[in-house]
Amino acid sequence: MIAAVARLTHDIGLAEDFAQDALIAALERWAKEGIPNNPGAWLTTAAKHRALDHLRRAPMLDRKHQELALGTESSHSDDRLIDALDQTVEDDVLRLIFTACHPVLSAEARVALTLKVVGGLSTKEIARAYLKSETTMAQRIVRAKRTLSEAKVAFALPAQQELDERLASVLEVIYLIFNEGYAASSGEHWIRQSLCDEALRLSRILAELMPQMPEVHGLSALLELQASRSKARVGKDGEPILLLDQDRTRWDQLLIKRGFAAIRRAEYAAQENNGAFGPYCLQAAIAACHAQASIADNTDWQRITALYDALAQITSSPVVELNRAVAVGMAFGPQSGLEIVDVLMQEPMLKDYPHFYSVRGDLLFKLERMAEAKAAFERAAELTNNERELGVLQRRIADCRS
Repeated sequence: MIAAVARLTHDIGLAEDFAQDALIAALERWAKEGIPNNPGAWLTTAAKHRALDHLRRAPMLDRKHQELALGTESSHSDDRLIDALDQTVEDDVLRLIFTACHPVLSAEARVALTLKVVGGLSTKEIARAYLKSETTMAQRIVRAKRTLSEAKVAFALPAQQELDERLASVLEVIYLIFNEGYAASSGEHWIRQSLCDEALRLSRILAELMPQMPEVHGLSALLELQASRSKARVGKDGEPILLLDQDRTRWDQLLIKRGFAAIRRAEYAAQENNGAFGPYCLQAAIAACHAQASIADNTDWQRITALYDALAQITSSPVVELNRAVAVGMAFGPQSGLEIVDVLMQEPMLKDYPHFYSVRGDLLFKLERMAEAKAAFERAAELTNNERELGVLQRRIADCRS
């Protein structure tokens, strides 16, 4: 609804206001007249009419009439104007994502605004996900809207020359949304399924609308394959179950098939564009290695290591390097993995990253260096804000004592 209205107003903040007005009107009207057959369409139309009322009071409406060659005769109804301005819902959503991910905003502001206006999360939920106060996050979102409005950012797909830069930002935001859902950074749940579902939905829309872009399919494939493990990642009481311990018969085969189909589309698009695989395609290929192993012992860790080698070369990310250490440790033994991790000890970005210490603790544990492993797990436990992850780490600490 916000995307549809933003197409009229060219202002996300105003679009949100009109959407909220429509919701309030619905609460009053539906209580008396009953819920309409298509509540979503009713709300969208109501919000659009409020937007038109606003535009009618501004010179912008005249410009829109002229631009659309609709004239100003009274016979041109609001509905006709709305129809002329409308295209498909999917186009509106895509425009909204590209607008929220405009480079005029910081990466943090893009994520927060996208979660708010596209993902539909509350400011409180976004603040909790990113370990910020609700006030701080609210201010960040307000500033983002104001910046877009002051910069007069068009509610439109970027021109071709800007597409690559903007697309990379859009892909990153969708990826971050999924990651926050897949391994919640805080709270009492291991997975926030609503975030995973939203990211998956957005990736599918993007793949349908931009089929010529290999990395779009790469991200879609990655999310499909990762999401296929969701049911096996938690026990009956919500406790985390790590990858090697999962019952792989619980992996969603439909999502796995969708993931492999997306990889094939990425390969085709890469061939058509004479392009190599980017970071999302490589990560999807890694996820595919896991999906192809019916049991954990059949995992092709040497291939995964080679894929991480390629990924590390194009990303220079310490988190990727940490994951590469895990793969190397599985393929060539824990000492080899630990040597990579020890190099990362000096990396500032990992100083407060709990997963770094849990990986180091696991490698040390396998090398039977229990005192050092216990210290690493304890440090990870100090840093995590997720209750379920804390439970896992406490069990690892206890294992070091036994």
